[in-house]
Amino acid sequence: MAWNEPGGSGGKDPWGQRKKDQGPPDLDQIIRNIQRRLGGIFGGGGPGRGGAGTSRMGRISFGAILIAVLTLWMASGFYVIQQGERGVVLQFGRNVAVTEAGLHWHFPFPIEKVNEVNVRRVNVVQIGYRSSDRDGASSKIPDESQMLTQDEDIVDIELAIQYQIKDPADYLFKLRDPTQTIIQAAQSAVREVVGQNKMDFVLTDGRNVVAQDTQVLLQKILDKYRSGIHIVTVQMQDARPPQQVTAAFEDAVKAREDEQRLKNEAQAYANDVIPRAKGAAARLVLEAQGYRASIIARAEGNASRFGQIVTQYDKAPEVTRERLYLQTMQKVLSSTTKVFVDLPHGNNVIYLPLDKIVRKSNATGEPTGTLQPLPEPGTVPPPGGAGPSGITGSLRGRGR
Repeated sequence: MAWNEPGGSGGKDPWGQRKKDQGPPDLDQIIRNIQRRLGGIFGGGGPGRGGAGTSRMGRISFGAILIAVLTLWMASGFYVIQQGERGVVLQFGRNVAVTEAGLHWHFPFPIEKVNEVNVRRVNVVQIGYRSSDRDGASSKIPDESQMLTQDEDIVDIELAIQYQIKDPADYLFKLRDPTQTIIQAAQSAVREVVGQNKMDFVLTDGRNVVAQDTQVLLQKILDKYRSGIHIVTVQMQDARPPQQVTAAFEDAVKAREDEQRLKNEAQAYANDVIPRAKGAAARLVLEAQGYRASIIARAEGNASRFGQIVTQYDKAPEVTRERLYLQTMQKVLSSTTKVFVDLPHGNNVIYLPLDKIVRKSNATGEPTGTLQPLPEPGTVPPPGGAGPSGITGSLRGRGR
């Protein structure tokens, strides 16, 4: 009979040795062995001394240790999230929750893990340069700062980007390197904005416009990436032409500044002259309107007076005619300063300088005297012709 047939070799192998039992191990025996060893560690007796009491004590000790370990393991799941932070709970590497500030609990390691993310802190990313934290010096990065404008000129632009985390889960799992992603997206955004504007605009008046447009475009790119990042602000630190043309550009800038200064001076002069000219024009208009009103009123008054005179003339023509003559002569002679008196039966005319008489009377405050009688025809007045009254006579012959 073959050695490997049942009952053929008596349970021995071909070399004469008895084979070991190849069946499954006894689980109860394994537990008893563990209890015996733990009992020996915590003061229990061996198989010869312990008996059933030792086995019972071993089971109680093992249960207590297991409960204590389990309690400590569960207690390790408590965690605290500080103000301004968020906790991202991962269960076997998968995001299951985002917790707010306060005390929380999760299944301890290795089931769950918590990553704390600060959502209040403002982070800064530099484009075109890197500043040193030790001495404050900055180093230039031409590959990031140099770009083309719309008129195909090269400019060096340095930006400082401030951002916060608005979605911790997206920030942790959507981006492999958030800082590098922001740098690359910012370069793309600023190059697009600068490429749509001319060099003079970018370097002078358009700095704030370029920064704002870059911020808007950068935020759109990051939202498309689902990065969980909010751009707080984009500040243009510096914008200048390449070093090779710096001197020429500075001359151009000075010329623009002079142009602007002259424009401001001209505007100031215009602001001074124009209001005065408008005031003078308004005054002339008002004077013309007043003159027109006075002329119209005077004409209407004269017309009304003439109508009244016509009515009176119809009633008494001789009296009205004499009255008009006297009023006219009074009006004409009231403004003259020289009077010539013609004698009815003589060839001499007396001249009365009333202006000098009135001036002398006003200077002394007293009457100047009386008029002298006219000389006889054919006689000559005394030299100077000064009488007691200071009136100078002038004789003139007049043909009849």
